[in-house]
Amino acid sequence: MRIALFTLESALSARAVLDFCEAQQHSIVLIGRSYPYRAQAGGMLGQMRAHWRRSGPRIMPFLIANYGLPYTLGTLRRALGRGPLTGFARRHGIPLHTTTDVNGPATTQALREARPDLIVSLHFDQIFTADTLALAPQGGINVHPSLLPDHRGPMPTFWAMIERRPRFGVTVHRLAPRIDAGGILAQEAVPFPPRTSASQAARLLHQRGAALASAVAQRIASGDTPAEAHPPILPYCPFPPATLLRQAAREGCRLLSWRDLPAALGAPTG
Repeated sequence: MRIALFTLESALSARAVLDFCEAQQHSIVLIGRSYPYRAQAGGMLGQMRAHWRRSGPRIMPFLIANYGLPYTLGTLRRALGRGPLTGFARRHGIPLHTTTDVNGPATTQALREARPDLIVSLHFDQIFTADTLALAPQGGINVHPSLLPDHRGPMPTFWAMIERRPRFGVTVHRLAPRIDAGGILAQEAVPFPPRTSASQAARLLHQRGAALASAVAQRIASGDTPAEAHPPILPYCPFPPATLLRQAAREGCRLLSWRDLPAALGAPTG
């Protein structure tokens, strides 16, 4: 089985990505890394303005700690030759491809040269078209840190924690040209104690999801592909509005805690 892995480096998923790489080190033939400040998404300043207008100031520490700071530190580590993911790719002779458009000609060429059997998306922020997925004979799978079909979208652990009866978990599902909508291949509920932050829950769920995705990939490689479940597709859960973040904070639901800061600083990005 030849695997092309795609990710967006962050404090939420960097450890999970490395865990998956180590488990599948003899199968990975391409690592695609999303460039977060894409011009078509407004660049860094445009994205920050959009988040502020939509979600207000409460979301900014979450984004800075989990994305901005780890990306900056990862860039510095790469420049110093100490990036963990870069080092893994170099040791194993795996092409490392930075992408601003996963369906564009550069990534298409990278996939054609790597000839993967399966695409794996682990905390990746771009949507694959059907044509891109067709470049891998076995299609693609994605790790999503919620119990799909609940909480499709970019911040599922927040939406899970504000439910009257919070239910956390992780799902491995088929990639489809629609966000978090492909058939479910594997799923596991993961309980957390009260007052677990959305950031901590996301880190732990991505790590569990990496192990689950590795097991699913191994089954696909052996010809024992898990049966797909197709529950109704529920509404998309976007970045939350400012009013909902204020209400969640009053009820003790935290996007970020002080305990998440060491994890942000120590995230193995780069």
